[in-house]
Amino acid sequence: MTHTPTVYVTREIPEVGLETLRERYEVVVRTEKLPPDQAEVRARLRKLDADGLVCLLSDDVDGDVLDASPDLSVVSTFSVGYDHIDLAAAAERGIAVGHTPGVLTETTADLTWALLLSCARRTVEAHAYVEAGEWEVWGPTLLTGADVHGSTLGIVGLGKIGTAVARRTAGFGMDVVYTGPNRKPGREAELGDVGVDATYVDRDRLLVDSDVVSLHVPLTQATEEWIGEAELRRMDDDAILLNTSRGGVVDTDALDTALERGWIGRAGLDVTDPEPLPAEHPLLRHAPERLVVTPHVGSASVGTRDRMAEMAAANVEAGIEGRELPHSALRDAGLK
Repeated sequence: MTHTPTVYVTREIPEVGLETLRERYEVVVRTEKLPPDQAEVRARLRKLDADGLVCLLSDDVDGDVLDASPDLSVVSTFSVGYDHIDLAAAAERGIAVGHTPGVLTETTADLTWALLLSCARRTVEAHAYVEAGEWEVWGPTLLTGADVHGSTLGIVGLGKIGTAVARRTAGFGMDVVYTGPNRKPGREAELGDVGVDATYVDRDRLLVDSDVVSLHVPLTQATEEWIGEAELRRMDDDAILLNTSRGGVVDTDALDTALERGWIGRAGLDVTDPEPLPAEHPLLRHAPERLVVTPHVGSASVGTRDRMAEMAAANVEAGIEGRELPHSALRDAGLK
């Protein structure tokens, strides 16, 4: 009797990916809203004797999880990042690991601009004003915000997403400065081709000169709480801080104080620390007047999420069939 491989999926992903997997394998999808804990993942893998695992950023995949099923040959994460997976342990066990790189760059840049415009022009606050029945008459000073055109955008981390965000300034006549460990002439040239002049500056210069500071760096020891009290104090009191990278890049308590004391003007966050941000968290007392928060939806367009599901499924199929993964985290991390 021919064995049909089994794939365990820890959360529901777009159907386009599940359909692909169901054509070849037995697919078991966990349908609960909240993520499973590690013990549950281990138990399900063991019970199913699973050949493949599709996980999310919220799933901690360590050596114990990888050992739960002796037939496990591939782990495919529905994310670009893979720091929730012990890659070294997977490599030691000969288990392939896939991720979904490159797919969410433009979509996340779109969301960054949505936050930028919402903060500058106070659109969320304006909606709440109308909804509360406070709109009685037009007034010359009613909900006045900041001009985006002609302002200065500071990019922290001119990688793919940071570059995509900077590219969008071409239509707004903005000045662009950026900072990071090194100058990036190649990125500067790429932006120059679309009429954007990006200037490399040091950290302090960027914080002082920028009307908008947008964070696009991974969370590492070097970037943890990269924005703290000292940095917030250097920014202009009308400046906007945007974070669509990782919540831990910003010191939440310092940001709370900065908004309370007026060290900066406003903040737009798609990522927070902690995450999810509890409804009773003190930071939310600044919303919507000085704070806009979205629930980590940077890649949440139908097209992008469908493409992520397709990539995750392709990684699983290749891993089970013993082929090189099209999007290997081990390869990208230099472990293969």
